[in-house]
Amino acid sequence: MASFAAQTLFILFFTLFFIKINGEFSRQSINMSTKRMEKITRLHFYFHDIVDGKHTTAMQIIRLPNKTATSFGTTFMVDDLLTEKPKPTSKLVGRAQGIYAFASQIDFGLLMVMNCSFSEGIYNGIAISIGRNAVLDTVREMPIVGGSGIFRFARGYALAKTVWPNKNGDAIVEYNVTVVHL
Repeated sequence: MASFAAQTLFILFFTLFFIKINGEFSRQSINMSTKRMEKITRLHFYFHDIVDGKHTTAMQIIRLPNKTATSFGTTFMVDDLLTEKPKPTSKLVGRAQGIYAFASQIDFGLLMVMNCSFSEGIYNGIAISIGRNAVLDTVREMPIVGGSGIFRFARGYALAKTVWPNKNGDAIVEYNVTVVHL
């Protein structure tokens, strides 16, 4: 009898303190494990942002009636190529799709909301970056705030360095990305 009572109390205790049930929609439990298998992946690629010409990859979607010194408010929608080398004809490793906008009235600071969708090898997944890109700085750091596929639960950072700008606003940017993921 004591064994049955002990089991019942254990089950009741476990149910009350370790499992939270929110109707049929979700169920949460506390993970008692302190070890979590995380991987660190380092990626190196080139981002090709073409705003002018025949094969544009970035399109201005918000145009301001009055130009400002920093282009404040100007917004672009992008579908940029990610390649293995700086040449646009080099091996395609993915695409960067999202929005960037000039968000500073003081300098050329972009707010970037970008999904980097990779298609190369085992790195078939998406890493999501949301952050400030001070485009005139030599090297810029932006956060990686999530992902999907192999990059599920991703976090990390991206270092960006412009390797080829032109007067029309086109640019090739080198990215070194470090991602921690499951």
